[in-house]
Amino acid sequence: MSKLPDVRGRVTYISSHAKQENLYAVYETTDRHYWTELAKCSQQEFQKSGTEGKSIEAREFIIALPESFPNLYEPDKLLQLFTDRFKEKYGVECVSALHHNKRKTNYHIHLIFSERKLLPESIEKTATRNMFYDEQGKHVRTKKEILDENGDVRKGCKIVKKGEVYEHNLFTAKNKLFKQDEFIDEVKHFYTDLINTLVKDGKEKLHVFDENGLYLATKKIGKNNPKAEQIQTDNEYRMRWNREVDRAIVSGMAETEIQQIKKEYISDRIRESVDVFGNQLERLGTILMSAVAVLAMLISKVLQKAREMSAKLYDTEQIQPQMPVQGPVCQPAEKETQTKPKIPPKPVMPAEAAAYPKLFKIYKELKRQNEIIFEAEKERNALEFERDDLKGLARFTKKGELQSKIDSKNEEIDILKIRLSGIAKKYGYQNVQEFYCTYHKSHSAYIAYKEQAAEWEQTCGDDNQKQNNKSVLGRLKNPPKRTADYQQQRTLKGKDRGAR
Repeated sequence: MSKLPDVRGRVTYISSHAKQENLYAVYETTDRHYWTELAKCSQQEFQKSGTEGKSIEAREFIIALPESFPNLYEPDKLLQLFTDRFKEKYGVECVSALHHNKRKTNYHIHLIFSERKLLPESIEKTATRNMFYDEQGKHVRTKKEILDENGDVRKGCKIVKKGEVYEHNLFTAKNKLFKQDEFIDEVKHFYTDLINTLVKDGKEKLHVFDENGLYLATKKIGKNNPKAEQIQTDNEYRMRWNREVDRAIVSGMAETEIQQIKKEYISDRIRESVDVFGNQLERLGTILMSAVAVLAMLISKVLQKAREMSAKLYDTEQIQPQMPVQGPVCQPAEKETQTKPKIPPKPVMPAEAAAYPKLFKIYKELKRQNEIIFEAEKERNALEFERDDLKGLARFTKKGELQSKIDSKNEEIDILKIRLSGIAKKYGYQNVQEFYCTYHKSHSAYIAYKEQAAEWEQTCGDDNQKQNNKSVLGRLKNPPKRTADYQQQRTLKGKDRGAR
């Protein structure tokens, strides 16, 4: 969202074919005269306030759209839908335009909206006495304040005589909602939901980044940005943290624990750095790499502990004898009465539960990749211990060789972590956290369905049991024919007995 100090000029710019290379549609909820009057009202109110700077006449949203939309929807109807939905929700007038950039890689909408509403009836204020205004348009009390040394009215000052209209107001005051940070977040969710209802491919669905979540947002690098190289470096550090968060979730760390590390080692330390050294981008990398190291160390401890517990459980199962599983106690059959109870319908598996087998395969794939990373880290750590334990002449002859192996192993680990995060994205998820949220919901639904189905089979599956009994009796009465191999083995055994 951006503020517009010249709304009429901006409206002309976004809606002009002469100024836009790829302009597909323009839609307006009111006429252009509205924006002229709005600008005039905003300038008058700004002068009355006496504040410095520029008057904000309106605001503008730029809404990015999926690149499949040009092939799916007519530009006029698509633009009208997005604009009308905004007007219905917030009750303000809009003008919008649908564009493509020069390379046709960014399909987007420019939506200009008013912060004021048109009054049902205009308000006119009439002067009850002569009123005096200085060069800035500010009302002053006496005529002397606008006179020069010769007693003439200074240039730029004016007098409104008694009985004349000194203020003509067509609009309400600005809606304070549009100035709040929460408003931008609200509109992001509003349009993201609308876009996701229109996309045909699930992989194109959009997500609103949660600034208070576990992950760090990467920054967009604009054209001719003098800090482009520094921003690119920072983005790489941010992605390292995000990949480590993915791995922490797969390893079984609690999200609250990850959030605490982010707060303590990133948010708090950035705040301290800004207080002491100012806003220095080059310090961000050091802070993020320190946080990544802390998180990686905790992940290693979690995985090692999980392996030890798994080994103990395996040993316990080997020692303890397996107890026979007791089936359900059969109740004596009651005499059939004339009124047979109504059998409830068999539970139907919901879609959320039906997705579980597919999600479980992705879950296992993530686990396998995480184990590969863990083994690679153990190999790297062993090399580091060997390097640090070198003594005497070996420190000069073998240290370089070991360091080269460590660097190579670190590169391998980085690639493995990128693949881990890529698994979730490959199946259409924004990150591992989103996948795990979907997986756990599906798992719960699957377990609930299985319990319901088992209960139904136990209480209402008598007919099925009878069918099973019939099939068993049938197999007993008509045993399957012996195969040729079986008959041959029987013959050989008989010969052996005879030979003895």
